[in-house]
Amino acid sequence: MNQFNKDFWTERYRTNDTGWDMGAPSTPLKEYIDQLINKNLSILIPGAGNAYEAEYLFNKGFKNITVLDISAEPLKNIRKRLPAFPKENLIQTDFFDHLNNYDLILEQTFFCALHPSLRENYVKQMYSLLKPKGKLVGLLFIAPLNNSMPPFAATKEEYVTLFKKQFNFKVFEACYNSIKPREGRELFINFERK
Repeated sequence: MNQFNKDFWTERYRTNDTGWDMGAPSTPLKEYIDQLINKNLSILIPGAGNAYEAEYLFNKGFKNITVLDISAEPLKNIRKRLPAFPKENLIQTDFFDHLNNYDLILEQTFFCALHPSLRENYVKQMYSLLKPKGKLVGLLFIAPLNNSMPPFAATKEEYVTLFKKQFNFKVFEACYNSIKPREGRELFINFERK
């Protein structure tokens, strides 16, 4: 579990071993963002990597966006691409140490990057970071993927067990607009904090 730490992810960025990086916002999240009206929403993107969704949100006029990553490398990349993005909203820290409250948290290849032993803690932390009725929206991988290295997937049944106590499932279905390499392997979620 400890092997997937700051040093592990920093090395992945430095060696350009970032197969998850699409170079653009994912289609499902882009389409979700496109229907958001309230530009004042407080939005967190944890384990954000190069955070193309944050860039897309920022360019659409959303200003209250916080980007979180355990490694400084992707945060430097965001600064280069988006110099006007508030520096104080690019936070290098462990997700589990972060304290704040948000209206919306976007999940994009973060859950699957965490060792399965951290899943219950992930759910608890998401719950604590969301305001009442706040939403966790994004994509979760379904099995099979890997057992020993990220990305780690789960079954829909496992996700239900993990999230049902603390979240209402507004949308929880097979993703119809995944990018080609991820077709049939993603669930789109819109979970509301109870």
